[in-house]
This record gives sequence, C-alpha cells and structure tokens, in this order.
Amino acid sequence: MKKILLGRRALMGAGLAAALPAGRALAAYPERAIRWVVAYAPGGGTDTLARLVGATLSQRLGQPVVIENKPGAATNIGAEFTAKAPADGYTVMTADNGTLVFNTALFSRLPYDPVRDFRPVGLMARFPLFLAAGQNAPANVQALVEQSKARPIDCATPGIGSPHHLAMERLGREAGIRFNHVPYRGAAPALNDLLAGTVPMMVLDYPSGADHLRSGRVKALAVLSAQPLEDLPSIPTVQSALNLRGFEAYAWQGVVVPKATPDAIVAQLTRELDASVRDASVRNRMKQIGLEPLTGGPAEFEALLERERGIWLPLIRDLKITLD
Repeated sequence: MKKILLGRRALMGAGLAAALPAGRALAAYPERAIRWVVAYAPGGGTDTLARLVGATLSQRLGQPVVIENKPGAATNIGAEFTAKAPADGYTVMTADNGTLVFNTALFSRLPYDPVRDFRPVGLMARFPLFLAAGQNAPANVQALVEQSKARPIDCATPGIGSPHHLAMERLGREAGIRFNHVPYRGAAPALNDLLAGTVPMMVLDYPSGADHLRSGRVKALAVLSAQPLEDLPSIPTVQSALNLRGFEAYAWQGVVVPKATPDAIVAQLTRELDASVRDASVRNRMKQIGLEPLTGGPAEFEALLERERGIWLPLIRDLKITLD
C-alpha cells in the first residue's frame, strides 16, 4: 500500500508540474541529489577536483552532489554512461580533453559522440604540464635539444594518448627534440622511475609532482604553459626557451551534461558552477594542489574545444597514435 501511495503522489506531482508554466516548473530544480560522474578512479587529481568543486556546488544548489566514479577505457565508460543518462539535470560529468577531443582520433569507434551527446556547462581547471628531468638529465632544455641529436631521449608519460604524451609528441615535432616515448600506467609509477633514475625525463603535471618540483628534487626544464607559473616563476616556458611561439599544452577539465538537458537547467548549473570555481576557498585549495582555476561558460568551453581539435586531432592522425 505504501508503494502505491508514493506512486500516486509522484504522478500527482508530475501532473502538477506539467500544468505549471515552464518557468515555474523549472524553478524547483534541483529537488534531489545530483550525480557527478568522474570517469577516473577515486583519489586521483580528477576525483579530487570534482569533490572540491562539488562540495561548494552542493551548498549553492541546496542539494547533495554525489561523486560516482566510473573509471576505465580512457574515460569511455563514464562518457557512455552520461551520454545515455536522462537529460534532466541530475547527471553531470567531468569531461577533459581526452573525452571531448583526443578520443575521437585515438579510437576508430566510440560509444558516444562528443558533439551529439554532450552539452558544455562550464570550465573548472587546468593542470600545468612540465618537461621534467631527473638529476642526471641535461641542465636545460637547450642542452636537451642538442643531446637528442645524437640519440633519442627516453621520456616517460602517464600513458599513450594522455595530454602528457601528446604534448611530448608536439614538442618533439616543433622543437626538433628526438624523444623515445616510455608510456606508464599513470603518473605515479612514471614519477617513481624518474626519481630512481630509471628514466631521465618525463612530462609531468603539476598536481602529481608539485612537492618534488617545488623542492628541486625533480628539475623542471620548462613549463608548457603560455606564461611562467606564479608558484615557480624562475622556470621558463618552452615558448621563451625554444622560441616556440604559440606553444602551450595543458590537461584541462570542465563539466558537461546530456545534450537534451533543458536550457534553464543548464543556465542555472553554469551560474552555480562558475560561482563555485570563483569561491576563494576553492581557488586557494586548487592552487595548493597545483591546479589553475579555469572559468568560462558554454561559449568559452566551445571555443576551447574548437582550438584544441584544430591542434591535436591532426597530430594524432599524422602520428597514427591509436588506443584500439
């Protein structure tokens, strides 16, 4: 009897909402918890960022924001799940340049379409990337170029098709550095081997190696950002060190929802996500763990995607990099 009663109440509520003008029907959003899909395992940088921003977003929306980890297949598992979720504003997803850009060239077939299945809500943060070296590696990036002329330099990354790997390939192509790619399964084992001297170089994101970079235990030869980092102002950019005008590379992340999510709900999520990212405590915590806050709504998100696709998709296809 209780289940039947609840069902009748739900039907009555749905009928009342349908009878209301559109503005009043949507005004109640959100009425329950929001599921935030993270296509990576718990404990990593992506998970940490979602939990940090999600906690403030929850306060602003007045409903729980529940992180749901769905790792695997280079984010394809989480992306497929989100693409097929109801477009009602109660499922959002952390989407990065792998999900929305790289995977379209890395895989011959995807279980989702980044353009057809997702709608951008807003940007959150980017992970600065460094060309990092062990203690016995070249003293600077210019010396690295010269040394690689004699033989390719082993360079580790967290994996094939990662932003780190593609940044290494682009840097090698544009700067004339001969790299021998050494892919790992994650940043942590690659960093351990760099510290042990097993590999001389790696492309390292700041959140994964901040303590070692700040202490100097790992040498940062150059940062792949357009400007020097505020935290490490003495580290040159590759633009300045190698005269690579316009070169910049990051791992970045934003939030998307299923494509058919109503305009009013997306607008509300965009406002509250932006306010959450701009929150002083959130920004301070991001900087502490090596992230750069990244603001912007759907228009800025779309502009970023257009730029990224123009840079990375031709590179992936030219080099025939694949995850199939």
